[in-house]
Amino acid sequence: MANPMYGSGPLRSRNASSSDEIQLRIDPVHGDLDEEIDGLHSRVRLLKGVAQEINSEAKFQNDFLNQLQMTLMKAQAGVKNNMRRMNKSIIQQGSNHIVHVVLFALLCFFVVYLLSKFSRR
Repeated sequence: MANPMYGSGPLRSRNASSSDEIQLRIDPVHGDLDEEIDGLHSRVRLLKGVAQEINSEAKFQNDFLNQLQMTLMKAQAGVKNNMRRMNKSIIQQGSNHIVHVVLFALLCFFVVYLLSKFSRR
């Protein structure tokens, strides 16, 4: 049976001179704990590096999205202003453009008609 003063596992504590200190004694049978601790320590370091990389990538992506959003807002404002100017221009000039387009289409149709008539002969 294990001594209650020392515990029952490979790590056993002893009473120290002050209450803030704890002394550990490791059994030689379980001496590979240092290697396991070192392995875990290196894995924790690796995970910390990965977490820092993820953090920096997230910050970069967030900044990129903010810049993209600002650019999109500026483009929307520019399109809105241009549409407003075009509407004002169309209203001020009236529907003369539509009449010109219709007359041009009729002229083109008439020219094609005449060319087709003369090309048969």
